[in-house]
Amino acid sequence: MTRLGWLDALRGLAALAVALHHAGYVYFPTVHARTADWFDPGTFGVLVFFLVSGYIVPASLERRGSVRGFWIGRFFRIYPLLAVVGLLAVTPFLLGARGLRAGLEQYDPVTAVVAHVTMLQDVMGVPNAINVLWTLSYEMVFYLLIVALFVTGGHRRSAPVAAGLAAAALLAGGLLPTALLSRSAGTGPVTAVAALALLAALAAAMSGRRAARVAGGVLGGAVAALLVAVNGRVEAWEGLAMLAVMFTGTVVYRAEHGQIRRRTAGAAAAVVCLCALTAGAWHTGPGSGRDQLLWSGSVLLAALTFAMAWLLRDRTFPRWATGLGTVSYSVYLVHPLLLAVAVQFLGFGGRDDLPGLLLFLAVLLAVSWASQRWIEAPAQRLGRRLTGGRSGAPAEWRPTGRRLPLPGGVGGRPPQ
Repeated sequence: MTRLGWLDALRGLAALAVALHHAGYVYFPTVHARTADWFDPGTFGVLVFFLVSGYIVPASLERRGSVRGFWIGRFFRIYPLLAVVGLLAVTPFLLGARGLRAGLEQYDPVTAVVAHVTMLQDVMGVPNAINVLWTLSYEMVFYLLIVALFVTGGHRRSAPVAAGLAAAALLAGGLLPTALLSRSAGTGPVTAVAALALLAALAAAMSGRRAARVAGGVLGGAVAALLVAVNGRVEAWEGLAMLAVMFTGTVVYRAEHGQIRRRTAGAAAAVVCLCALTAGAWHTGPGSGRDQLLWSGSVLLAALTFAMAWLLRDRTFPRWATGLGTVSYSVYLVHPLLLAVAVQFLGFGGRDDLPGLLLFLAVLLAVSWASQRWIEAPAQRLGRRLTGGRSGAPAEWRPTGRRLPLPGGVGGRPPQ
Protein backbone atom coordinates (compact mmCIF):
# COMPACT_ATOMS: atom_id res chain seq x y z
CA MET A 1 0.00 0.00 0.00
CA THR A 2 1.44 3.38 -0.97
CA ARG A 3 0.13 6.88 -1.03
CA LEU A 4 0.35 6.72 -4.83
CA GLY A 5 -2.48 4.20 -5.13
CA TRP A 6 -5.32 6.68 -5.53
CA LEU A 7 -3.36 8.72 -8.07
CA ASP A 8 -2.58 5.62 -10.12
CA ALA A 9 -6.24 4.62 -10.02
CA LEU A 10 -7.25 8.06 -11.26
CA ARG A 11 -4.70 7.99 -14.08
CA GLY A 12 -5.87 4.55 -15.12
CA LEU A 13 -9.50 5.63 -15.15
CA ALA A 14 -8.70 8.76 -17.14
CA ALA A 15 -6.61 6.89 -19.71
CA LEU A 16 -9.31 4.28 -20.17
CA ALA A 17 -11.97 6.98 -20.60
CA VAL A 18 -9.93 8.67 -23.33
CA ALA A 19 -9.17 5.41 -25.13
CA LEU A 20 -12.80 4.29 -25.03
CA HIS A 21 -13.94 7.70 -26.23
CA HIS A 22 -11.87 7.37 -29.40
CA ALA A 23 -12.56 3.65 -29.77
CA GLY A 24 -16.27 4.44 -29.73
CA TYR A 25 -15.97 6.09 -33.14
CA VAL A 26 -14.66 2.82 -34.55
CA TYR A 27 -16.22 -0.06 -32.61
CA PHE A 28 -19.52 1.37 -31.37
CA PRO A 29 -20.55 4.21 -33.71
CA THR A 30 -24.25 3.80 -32.87
CA VAL A 31 -23.73 4.03 -29.11
CA HIS A 32 -21.22 6.84 -29.57
CA ALA A 33 -23.69 8.84 -31.64
CA ARG A 34 -26.41 8.39 -29.01
CA THR A 35 -24.21 9.53 -26.12
CA ALA A 36 -22.21 12.25 -27.89
CA ASP A 37 -24.82 14.92 -27.14
CA TRP A 38 -24.74 14.53 -23.36
CA PHE A 39 -21.37 13.13 -22.26
CA ASP A 40 -17.76 13.48 -23.47
CA PRO A 41 -15.50 10.83 -21.88
CA GLY A 42 -12.45 12.38 -23.54
CA THR A 43 -12.83 15.79 -21.93
CA PHE A 44 -13.66 14.14 -18.61
CA GLY A 45 -10.47 12.06 -18.79
CA VAL A 46 -8.38 15.08 -19.74
CA LEU A 47 -9.62 17.14 -16.78
CA VAL A 48 -8.95 14.27 -14.36
CA PHE A 49 -5.40 14.00 -15.68
CA PHE A 50 -4.93 17.74 -15.31
CA LEU A 51 -6.07 17.59 -11.69
CA VAL A 52 -3.62 14.75 -11.00
CA SER A 53 -0.75 16.63 -12.68
CA GLY A 54 -1.60 19.74 -10.70
CA TYR A 55 -1.57 17.77 -7.47
CA ILE A 56 1.75 15.98 -7.92
CA VAL A 57 4.03 17.77 -10.42
CA PRO A 58 4.66 20.97 -8.43
CA ALA A 59 5.46 18.78 -5.43
CA SER A 60 8.04 17.01 -7.59
CA LEU A 61 9.74 20.32 -8.36
CA GLU A 62 9.65 21.51 -4.77
CA ARG A 63 10.87 18.20 -3.40
CA ARG A 64 13.90 18.30 -5.66
CA GLY A 65 14.49 21.99 -5.05
CA SER A 66 16.26 22.04 -8.40
CA VAL A 67 14.90 23.39 -11.67
CA ARG A 68 17.59 21.48 -13.54
CA GLY A 69 16.63 18.21 -11.86
CA PHE A 70 12.96 18.87 -12.51
CA TRP A 71 13.43 19.39 -16.25
CA ILE A 72 15.71 16.37 -16.59
CA GLY A 73 13.11 14.27 -14.80
CA ARG A 74 10.29 15.56 -16.96
CA PHE A 75 12.30 14.94 -20.14
CA PHE A 76 13.00 11.30 -19.37
CA ARG A 77 9.43 10.66 -18.25
CA ILE A 78 7.78 12.15 -21.32
CA TYR A 79 10.01 12.38 -24.37
CA PRO A 80 11.31 8.83 -25.03
CA LEU A 81 7.89 7.27 -25.63
CA LEU A 82 6.66 10.47 -27.26
CA ALA A 83 9.53 10.31 -29.76
CA VAL A 84 8.80 6.67 -30.61
CA VAL A 85 5.07 7.10 -31.23
CA GLY A 86 5.64 10.44 -32.97
CA LEU A 87 7.97 8.81 -35.47
CA LEU A 88 5.53 5.95 -36.00
CA ALA A 89 2.70 8.42 -36.60
CA VAL A 90 4.49 10.14 -39.49
CA THR A 91 5.93 7.06 -41.19
CA PRO A 92 4.64 6.15 -44.66
CA PHE A 93 2.85 3.16 -43.07
CA LEU A 94 0.39 5.49 -41.36
CA LEU A 95 0.39 8.48 -43.69
CA GLY A 96 -3.27 8.21 -44.52
CA ALA A 97 -4.46 7.14 -41.10
CA ARG A 98 -7.50 8.92 -39.73
CA GLY A 99 -6.74 11.17 -36.77
CA LEU A 100 -2.99 11.22 -37.48
CA ARG A 101 -1.06 14.07 -39.08
CA ALA A 102 -4.32 15.97 -39.69
CA GLY A 103 -3.13 18.86 -41.88
CA LEU A 104 0.47 18.54 -40.69
CA GLU A 105 1.76 17.78 -44.18
CA GLN A 106 0.85 21.33 -45.21
CA TYR A 107 3.45 22.83 -42.86
CA ASP A 108 7.17 23.25 -43.25
CA PRO A 109 8.80 20.08 -41.83
CA VAL A 110 11.30 22.05 -39.75
CA THR A 111 8.51 24.13 -38.21
CA ALA A 112 6.47 21.01 -37.46
CA VAL A 113 9.40 19.20 -35.85
CA VAL A 114 10.51 22.20 -33.77
CA ALA A 115 6.98 22.82 -32.54
CA HIS A 116 6.56 19.20 -31.47
CA VAL A 117 9.97 19.09 -29.80
CA THR A 118 8.91 22.00 -27.58
CA MET A 119 5.64 20.13 -26.92
CA LEU A 120 3.86 23.45 -27.48
CA GLN A 121 2.62 22.75 -31.00
CA ASP A 122 -1.03 23.23 -30.03
CA VAL A 123 -0.39 26.82 -28.95
CA MET A 124 2.04 27.52 -31.82
CA GLY A 125 -0.51 27.01 -34.57
CA VAL A 126 0.91 23.65 -35.71
CA PRO A 127 -1.45 20.65 -36.02
CA ASN A 128 -0.73 17.72 -33.72
CA ALA A 129 1.04 14.72 -35.22
CA ILE A 130 -1.37 12.59 -33.17
CA ASN A 131 -4.73 14.02 -32.20
CA VAL A 132 -4.25 13.48 -28.45
CA LEU A 133 -0.98 15.43 -28.23
CA TRP A 134 -2.79 18.73 -27.73
CA THR A 135 -2.97 18.09 -23.99
CA LEU A 136 0.81 17.81 -23.74
CA SER A 137 1.02 21.44 -24.82
CA TYR A 138 -1.01 22.47 -21.79
CA GLU A 139 1.06 20.21 -19.56
CA MET A 140 4.18 21.99 -20.82
CA VAL A 141 2.60 25.40 -20.25
CA PHE A 142 1.81 24.31 -16.70
CA TYR A 143 5.40 23.19 -16.15
CA LEU A 144 6.72 26.53 -17.35
CA LEU A 145 4.32 28.42 -15.08
CA ILE A 146 5.16 26.44 -11.95
CA VAL A 147 8.87 26.88 -12.61
CA ALA A 148 8.31 30.64 -12.95
CA LEU A 149 6.46 30.67 -9.64
CA PHE A 150 9.12 28.51 -7.99
CA VAL A 151 12.11 30.65 -8.96
CA THR A 152 10.34 33.85 -7.90
CA GLY A 153 9.18 32.41 -4.58
CA GLY A 154 5.49 32.47 -5.49
CA HIS A 155 4.93 28.74 -5.63
CA ARG A 156 2.87 28.65 -2.42
CA ARG A 157 0.31 31.05 -3.93
CA SER A 158 -1.54 28.32 -5.80
CA ALA A 159 -4.97 29.37 -4.55
CA PRO A 160 -4.88 32.94 -5.91
CA VAL A 161 -3.23 31.71 -9.12
CA ALA A 162 -5.98 29.13 -9.69
CA ALA A 163 -8.73 31.64 -8.91
CA GLY A 164 -7.06 34.30 -11.04
CA LEU A 165 -6.77 32.04 -14.07
CA ALA A 166 -10.41 31.00 -13.68
CA ALA A 167 -11.51 34.63 -13.42
CA ALA A 168 -9.46 35.49 -16.51
CA ALA A 169 -11.12 32.63 -18.38
CA LEU A 170 -14.51 34.04 -17.50
CA LEU A 171 -13.89 37.78 -17.89
CA ALA A 172 -11.30 37.97 -20.65
CA GLY A 173 -11.36 34.56 -22.29
CA GLY A 174 -14.00 35.49 -24.82
CA LEU A 175 -12.21 38.72 -25.78
CA LEU A 176 -8.80 37.22 -26.54
CA PRO A 177 -8.40 36.21 -30.20
CA THR A 178 -7.58 32.65 -31.22
CA ALA A 179 -4.27 32.04 -33.05
CA LEU A 180 -3.64 35.79 -33.30
CA LEU A 181 0.15 35.56 -33.49
CA SER A 182 0.21 32.80 -36.08
CA ARG A 183 -2.34 34.58 -38.26
CA SER A 184 -0.50 37.89 -38.01
CA ALA A 185 3.16 36.88 -38.24
CA GLY A 186 2.97 33.36 -39.65
CA THR A 187 3.29 29.99 -37.97
CA GLY A 188 6.96 29.55 -38.91
CA PRO A 189 8.22 32.81 -37.40
CA VAL A 190 6.10 32.39 -34.27
CA THR A 191 7.40 28.86 -33.77
CA ALA A 192 11.01 29.92 -34.32
CA VAL A 193 10.86 32.89 -31.96
CA ALA A 194 9.00 30.99 -29.27
CA ALA A 195 11.36 28.01 -29.50
CA LEU A 196 14.46 30.22 -29.25
CA ALA A 197 12.95 32.08 -26.29
CA LEU A 198 12.16 28.80 -24.56
CA LEU A 199 15.65 27.47 -25.21
CA ALA A 200 17.14 30.59 -23.66
CA ALA A 201 14.67 30.40 -20.76
CA LEU A 202 15.48 26.77 -19.98
CA ALA A 203 19.23 27.33 -20.21
CA ALA A 204 19.04 30.29 -17.87
CA ALA A 205 16.62 28.61 -15.44
CA MET A 206 18.94 25.60 -15.12
CA SER A 207 22.07 27.68 -14.57
CA GLY A 208 23.88 28.02 -11.27
CA ARG A 209 23.23 31.73 -10.82
CA ARG A 210 20.12 32.86 -9.00
CA ALA A 211 19.54 35.93 -11.16
CA ALA A 212 19.74 33.82 -14.30
CA ARG A 213 17.37 31.21 -12.85
CA VAL A 214 14.81 33.87 -12.02
CA ALA A 215 15.13 35.53 -15.43
CA GLY A 216 14.87 32.21 -17.24
CA GLY A 217 11.90 31.03 -15.22
CA VAL A 218 10.03 34.29 -15.73
CA LEU A 219 10.77 34.31 -19.46
CA GLY A 220 9.53 30.75 -19.89
CA GLY A 221 6.36 31.45 -17.95
CA ALA A 222 5.70 34.64 -19.91
CA VAL A 223 6.11 32.90 -23.27
CA ALA A 224 3.79 30.10 -22.18
CA ALA A 225 1.12 32.47 -20.87
CA LEU A 226 1.25 34.59 -24.04
CA LEU A 227 0.85 31.59 -26.33
CA VAL A 228 -2.15 30.26 -24.41
CA ALA A 229 -3.81 33.67 -24.23
CA VAL A 230 -3.56 34.71 -27.88
CA ASN A 231 -2.32 31.79 -29.98
CA GLY A 232 -4.02 28.60 -28.83
CA ARG A 233 -6.00 26.30 -31.09
CA VAL A 234 -8.81 26.23 -28.55
CA GLU A 235 -10.36 29.47 -27.40
CA ALA A 236 -8.52 31.36 -24.69
CA TRP A 237 -11.26 30.86 -22.10
CA GLU A 238 -10.91 27.09 -22.39
CA GLY A 239 -7.12 27.13 -22.25
CA LEU A 240 -7.14 29.37 -19.18
CA ALA A 241 -9.83 27.25 -17.53
CA MET A 242 -7.76 24.09 -18.03
CA LEU A 243 -4.74 25.74 -16.42
CA ALA A 244 -6.96 26.82 -13.52
CA VAL A 245 -8.03 23.19 -13.12
CA MET A 246 -4.38 22.11 -12.91
CA PHE A 247 -3.61 24.67 -10.23
CA THR A 248 -6.70 23.49 -8.36
CA GLY A 249 -4.99 20.12 -8.02
CA THR A 250 -2.01 21.96 -6.51
CA VAL A 251 -4.33 23.78 -4.11
CA VAL A 252 -5.66 20.42 -2.85
CA TYR A 253 -2.10 19.20 -2.24
CA ARG A 254 -1.15 22.34 -0.31
CA ALA A 255 -4.25 22.17 1.88
CA GLU A 256 -3.68 18.48 2.59
CA HIS A 257 -0.10 19.15 3.70
CA GLY A 258 -0.94 22.20 5.81
CA GLN A 259 0.66 24.76 3.51
CA ILE A 260 -2.56 26.73 3.16
CA ARG A 261 -5.83 26.73 5.08
CA ARG A 262 -8.43 24.26 3.95
CA ARG A 263 -10.99 27.06 3.94
CA THR A 264 -8.80 28.96 1.47
CA ALA A 265 -8.42 25.88 -0.67
CA GLY A 266 -12.16 25.25 -0.66
CA ALA A 267 -12.88 28.83 -1.69
CA ALA A 268 -10.35 28.67 -4.54
CA ALA A 269 -11.75 25.36 -5.78
CA ALA A 270 -15.29 26.76 -5.67
CA VAL A 271 -14.23 29.85 -7.65
CA VAL A 272 -12.52 27.71 -10.27
CA CYS A 273 -15.51 25.43 -10.66
CA LEU A 274 -18.00 28.29 -10.83
CA CYS A 275 -15.93 30.35 -13.27
CA ALA A 276 -15.19 27.33 -15.48
CA LEU A 277 -18.87 26.44 -15.69
CA THR A 278 -19.95 30.03 -16.31
CA ALA A 279 -17.23 30.62 -18.89
CA GLY A 280 -18.32 27.53 -20.79
CA ALA A 281 -21.94 28.66 -20.75
CA TRP A 282 -21.13 32.24 -21.69
CA HIS A 283 -18.37 31.97 -24.25
CA THR A 284 -19.78 29.10 -26.29
CA GLY A 285 -22.63 31.46 -27.16
CA PRO A 286 -26.35 30.97 -27.76
CA GLY A 287 -27.37 27.89 -29.67
CA SER A 288 -24.48 25.87 -28.25
CA GLY A 289 -26.44 23.96 -25.65
CA ARG A 290 -24.75 20.69 -26.55
CA ASP A 291 -21.25 22.11 -26.10
CA GLN A 292 -22.28 23.75 -22.83
CA LEU A 293 -23.69 20.48 -21.52
CA LEU A 294 -20.62 18.49 -22.51
CA TRP A 295 -18.23 20.99 -20.90
CA SER A 296 -20.19 21.47 -17.68
CA GLY A 297 -20.79 17.75 -17.28
CA SER A 298 -17.11 16.99 -17.76
CA VAL A 299 -16.03 19.67 -15.27
CA LEU A 300 -18.44 18.52 -12.58
CA LEU A 301 -17.80 14.81 -13.03
CA ALA A 302 -14.01 15.28 -13.08
CA ALA A 303 -14.17 17.35 -9.89
CA LEU A 304 -16.40 14.78 -8.19
CA THR A 305 -14.19 11.88 -9.30
CA PHE A 306 -11.01 13.55 -8.05
CA ALA A 307 -12.66 14.50 -4.76
CA MET A 308 -13.93 10.97 -4.15
CA ALA A 309 -10.53 9.44 -4.90
CA TRP A 310 -8.86 11.96 -2.58
CA LEU A 311 -11.24 11.09 0.23
CA LEU A 312 -10.37 7.42 -0.28
CA ARG A 313 -6.63 8.07 -0.62
CA ASP A 314 -5.72 5.96 2.41
CA ARG A 315 -7.66 2.94 1.16
CA THR A 316 -6.14 0.05 -0.74
CA PHE A 317 -7.04 0.21 -4.42
CA PRO A 318 -7.29 -2.92 -6.59
CA ARG A 319 -4.04 -3.97 -8.22
CA TRP A 320 -5.61 -3.86 -11.67
CA ALA A 321 -6.56 -0.21 -11.13
CA THR A 322 -3.11 0.87 -9.97
CA GLY A 323 -1.52 -1.26 -12.70
CA LEU A 324 -3.60 0.51 -15.32
CA GLY A 325 -2.36 3.79 -13.87
CA THR A 326 1.23 2.64 -14.27
CA VAL A 327 0.73 2.14 -18.03
CA SER A 328 -1.65 5.11 -18.46
CA TYR A 329 0.82 7.27 -20.40
CA SER A 330 1.44 4.43 -22.83
CA VAL A 331 -2.29 3.83 -23.16
CA TYR A 332 -2.75 7.49 -23.98
CA LEU A 333 -0.06 7.67 -26.64
CA VAL A 334 -0.46 4.24 -28.22
CA HIS A 335 -4.20 3.90 -28.60
CA PRO A 336 -4.59 6.34 -31.56
CA LEU A 337 -1.95 4.36 -33.49
CA LEU A 338 -3.72 1.06 -32.87
CA LEU A 339 -7.05 2.56 -33.89
CA ALA A 340 -5.47 3.86 -37.09
CA VAL A 341 -4.14 0.42 -37.91
CA ALA A 342 -7.50 -1.17 -37.14
CA VAL A 343 -9.36 1.18 -39.48
CA GLN A 344 -6.87 1.64 -42.29
CA PHE A 345 -5.46 -1.85 -42.62
CA LEU A 346 -7.70 -4.32 -40.78
CA GLY A 347 -11.07 -3.03 -41.93
CA PHE A 348 -12.64 -2.39 -38.53
CA GLY A 349 -15.26 0.32 -38.17
CA GLY A 350 -18.70 1.22 -39.44
CA ARG A 351 -20.75 -1.06 -37.19
CA ASP A 352 -21.07 -1.93 -33.52
CA ASP A 353 -18.53 -4.62 -32.72
CA LEU A 354 -18.12 -5.76 -29.10
CA PRO A 355 -15.62 -8.57 -29.87
CA GLY A 356 -13.57 -6.10 -31.87
CA LEU A 357 -13.56 -3.61 -28.99
CA LEU A 358 -12.49 -6.28 -26.51
CA LEU A 359 -9.71 -7.39 -28.84
CA PHE A 360 -8.58 -3.77 -29.23
CA LEU A 361 -8.46 -3.27 -25.46
CA ALA A 362 -6.50 -6.50 -24.96
CA VAL A 363 -3.93 -5.53 -27.60
CA LEU A 364 -3.75 -1.98 -26.25
CA LEU A 365 -3.02 -3.13 -22.71
CA ALA A 366 -0.42 -5.64 -23.91
CA VAL A 367 1.38 -3.10 -26.07
CA SER A 368 1.16 -0.47 -23.33
CA TRP A 369 2.63 -2.88 -20.78
CA ALA A 370 5.51 -3.62 -23.15
CA SER A 371 6.18 0.04 -23.94
CA GLN A 372 6.08 0.98 -20.27
CA ARG A 373 8.49 -1.80 -19.37
CA TRP A 374 10.96 -1.40 -22.22
CA ILE A 375 10.73 2.29 -23.12
CA GLU A 376 9.31 4.31 -20.24
CA ALA A 377 10.86 2.50 -17.26
CA PRO A 378 14.47 2.40 -18.60
CA ALA A 379 14.26 6.08 -19.55
CA GLN A 380 12.99 6.98 -16.09
CA ARG A 381 15.82 5.03 -14.45
CA LEU A 382 18.31 6.91 -16.61
CA GLY A 383 16.72 10.19 -15.60
CA ARG A 384 17.03 9.31 -11.92
CA ARG A 385 20.69 8.43 -12.37
CA LEU A 386 21.36 11.76 -14.06
CA THR A 387 19.69 13.63 -11.20
CA GLY A 388 21.54 11.73 -8.51
CA GLY A 389 18.86 9.11 -7.92
CA ARG A 390 16.59 11.44 -5.96
CA SER A 391 12.90 10.82 -6.04
CA GLY A 392 10.72 13.41 -7.71
CA ALA A 393 7.93 12.86 -5.19
CA PRO A 394 7.59 13.91 -1.58
CA ALA A 395 8.89 11.40 0.94
CA GLU A 396 5.43 10.20 1.93
CA TRP A 397 4.70 9.30 -1.70
CA ARG A 398 7.79 7.20 -2.31
CA PRO A 399 6.64 3.71 -3.21
CA THR A 400 8.04 0.65 -1.54
CA GLY A 401 9.32 -1.87 -4.05
CA ARG A 402 8.68 -0.99 -7.67
CA ARG A 403 8.75 2.65 -8.71
CA LEU A 404 5.73 4.18 -10.36
CA PRO A 405 5.89 7.06 -12.84
CA LEU A 406 4.57 10.48 -12.07
CA PRO A 407 1.85 11.62 -14.46
CA GLY A 408 3.16 12.84 -17.74
CA GLY A 409 0.19 14.38 -19.39
CA VAL A 410 -2.45 12.80 -21.38
CA GLY A 411 -5.59 13.62 -23.09
CA GLY A 412 -7.83 12.85 -25.92
CA ARG A 413 -10.13 14.64 -28.24
CA PRO A 414 -9.83 15.04 -31.98
CA PRO A 415 -8.42 18.33 -33.31
CA GLN A 416 -11.05 20.96 -33.84
